[in-house]
Amino acid sequence: MPITGHLEGRSVVVTGGNSGIGEAIARRAVAEGARVVIDYVERREAAEALADELGGPTAAIACEADVTDLAALDRLADCAVQHFGRLDAWVNCAGIGGGSGLLDTTPEQLDRVWAVNARAPFFGTQVAARRFITQGGGGVVLNISSTHEEWPMPGNIAYCVAKGGLRMLTRTAGVELGPWGIRVVNLAPGAILTPLNAAALSDPTHRAALEATIPVGYAAPPAEVASVAVHLLSDEARYVTATTVVVDGGLMQNAPGL
Repeated sequence: MPITGHLEGRSVVVTGGNSGIGEAIARRAVAEGARVVIDYVERREAAEALADELGGPTAAIACEADVTDLAALDRLADCAVQHFGRLDAWVNCAGIGGGSGLLDTTPEQLDRVWAVNARAPFFGTQVAARRFITQGGGGVVLNISSTHEEWPMPGNIAYCVAKGGLRMLTRTAGVELGPWGIRVVNLAPGAILTPLNAAALSDPTHRAALEATIPVGYAAPPAEVASVAVHLLSDEARYVTATTVVVDGGLMQNAPGL
């Protein structure tokens, strides 16, 4: 999508904004005129370097926040309001993998995946919505889910369960918050070239087999997700809420059992 400036002057928080899809969204949002708070937990230098690259304090700032800590989510919102005057959009992008099947998953593994991939977006949506309402209404929450919110992935059950929950969070919160003019949208990427997928996609044989199942023929860079994300954050998508937008090159149409 071309650069349009449709986010001009908007203040946007991006959790997990220093890597992968989150970084791509932060970059594209600034290119579209937004001012961005980049959340990070580790790699402070990289997050601060990214903020500087994107224009420094007038365009982007890095803010440390563990999204599993509810007080930290409030601090992220405070960062946006204190530095940019308000909060207009919140992107729940921070996420981790699961890596085990039902019979092998421990309570600790499930709790960790759920805390980052479902609980954090739940309370991030709550924090953002409260700020939006205090400001007089309006605003957008964009959840970054996965095709695995619907498509089972044996061996990664905790991840799938969390993403399925994120889908219902989007639908229910979108209905609840609509009267305040707040939109809640879910974006479900397919095979994307992110650090989370790096190990699997670095194997040429595995990657070729995967790409053979994608109708458009390739695993996409994060920028292709980001271009859709910023459209959903803009007023050009003001009639889109309480739903999932899939960005997967047609992969889901080839998913077995669906």
